[in-house]
Amino acid sequence: MNIAYVRVSTVEQNEGRQIAALEKRNIDKWYKEKVSAKDTNRPQLKEMLEFAREGDTIFIHDFSRLARSTKDLLDIVELLNKKGVHLVSNKENIDTSTATGKLMLTMIGAIAEFERTNLLERQREGIALAVKEGKYKGRRAAQIDNFESEYQRYKNRELNKVQLAAALGVSRPTLDKLIKKYEEGQRGD
Repeated sequence: MNIAYVRVSTVEQNEGRQIAALEKRNIDKWYKEKVSAKDTNRPQLKEMLEFAREGDTIFIHDFSRLARSTKDLLDIVELLNKKGVHLVSNKENIDTSTATGKLMLTMIGAIAEFERTNLLERQREGIALAVKEGKYKGRRAAQIDNFESEYQRYKNRELNKVQLAAALGVSRPTLDKLIKKYEEGQRGD
């Protein structure tokens, strides 16, 4: 069976380019999702890996659609190899059913991870320099006027954390920071 996996990182992005490139492969089953590839905890990816059987071929547009890190990519390929499933990437023109394809996959994955690590390092260096020069001060702290009253509703079990975050207009991680800061202030820490 020919299986296709299509992924874009955000809802705003369009997967049309990937679909068009894979349509010539006579795909029997499609798996599509709009989610980051920061890890392999993706519903459609998991379902596809569970579904694929010996002799199947999974087609992707390029390796970055499947995984961001070399480790994740190689783990997926190893799982597919154990199941007897081939992986073919259009952009890199690599087929893991060949020895050359396996070698190229390892090299491409390592280079992609190297590039990503360098990008993040340059980003951190740039932010550190901007902070030092006073040009970057980070995100502004969330200013919430009704925090105390909404927090009391949460403590009285009128709201759960999801509802409290929505009422305050903040994300869950920001809410957790606000609660911690507030509770520390109440104890005098």
